[in-house]
Amino acid sequence: MAATGSRAGSRLSIFPLAGALLFPRAHLPLHIFEPRYRALVTDALARDRRIAMIQPRDTIGVAGPPPLFDVGCVGRIAQVEALDDGRFNVVLEGLTRFRLLSEIDATTPFRQIEASFDGFDDAEEQPPLAFALRADLERESRRFAEAKGYEVDWEAVTRLDDESLVNGIAQIAPFDVASKQALLESLTVPDRADLLVQFLQFFRLQDDGDGGGTLQ
Repeated sequence: MAATGSRAGSRLSIFPLAGALLFPRAHLPLHIFEPRYRALVTDALARDRRIAMIQPRDTIGVAGPPPLFDVGCVGRIAQVEALDDGRFNVVLEGLTRFRLLSEIDATTPFRQIEASFDGFDDAEEQPPLAFALRADLERESRRFAEAKGYEVDWEAVTRLDDESLVNGIAQIAPFDVASKQALLESLTVPDRADLLVQFLQFFRLQDDGDGGGTLQ
């Protein structure tokens, strides 16, 4: 689904979740069990089906709701399964990134913000990866997976288009929250791919050296 364009001051209901990245045109499965987020899903289904994903910042020593990063991605509920006990399994389809302007003093159990879509051309077709960058990304992904002992269907990986490959790795890679945020904020898919190659190298080598203490 295409992004909806620039609309400064849009009101969004948010699901703050560390390590969970949603990208435009990507999909993010979520299991919703907390009462406040069950209320969030119910409200979204009754209105426009939109839920905004955003990462909380480091919450150590912070009282109350955790502060948020400045950039997130709004998604549309593409699939939903309502379970008998009130929980939901949902799949979000990414629409466009946004920049947090301010938090709203809402009466809902879930948090709401004012956000701007200015500066994100997420409806535009992304430029392809250079051949060398695509090769670097596939090579470093293999090395990282082998170092971590992950089993991967590499034949299927090679068939992915550039955007699906880059965003898929960014979503599942066990990087820290700040690294994940940097990937989300990369302006284009080639920018994200270049940063991803660096992170795959860095975390693989650091994991080899100190047992992976910096990885989530």
